[in-house]
Amino acid sequence: MVRLSTNAVLGIVCLATVATLLLFFAPSRAAGPLPDPKIDSKPSVATGTDTAVFAGGCFWGVEAVFEHIKGVTRVVSGYAGGSAETASYAKVSSGETNHAESVRISYDPKRISYGQLLKVFFSVAHDPTELDRQGPDTGTQYRSAVFFTNDEQKRVTEAYIAQLQAARAFSGPIVTQVTPLKAFYEAEAYHQDYLARNPNEPYIIINDLPKIARLQQQFPALYVDN
Repeated sequence: MVRLSTNAVLGIVCLATVATLLLFFAPSRAAGPLPDPKIDSKPSVATGTDTAVFAGGCFWGVEAVFEHIKGVTRVVSGYAGGSAETASYAKVSSGETNHAESVRISYDPKRISYGQLLKVFFSVAHDPTELDRQGPDTGTQYRSAVFFTNDEQKRVTEAYIAQLQAARAFSGPIVTQVTPLKAFYEAEAYHQDYLARNPNEPYIIINDLPKIARLQQQFPALYVDN
């Protein structure tokens, strides 16, 4: 009979707990990758960057996903949906400000399209079937939302959601809100690049590092190692 040390037993228990949590919080996604958007933004001929704003649970993981995307030049964690007076982590955490934890993505439209960003968002950045929550985090501040900045983004987003619904890409209905961006407020400095600075934090290991792994697996042509 093999006797295990206390540390070994605790290690096995911890691994089993992590595996259970990953299974419990796994996205309700059908097997196989999501389709490319049938309707996408037109290729840009202008120089410079465009902006996309997405909300999909805690901004730490969503920010980290898009920081690994080719063509993305900057990602900022922040708040969207509420007023300037309530745009602070302490107030947003109450769930009563109408803000959602969001990310503002600056990207080169010549290198990646808005539709491709949407595909990443729905594929690996979050689970769009969870209403007012994301994994272990609950509240309206963790809702799934796309804050469009122009009519073109609205058209592409609504068309892609309709395409995914028709394809039954998820086991449940998509609950992502599609709403105009009124303002984006940058989050406190300690939230920026949080995953990169805290890769060994248990929350990051359980909830966010698997997103990066799925991104690398599903989008090898878009993935960049920062």
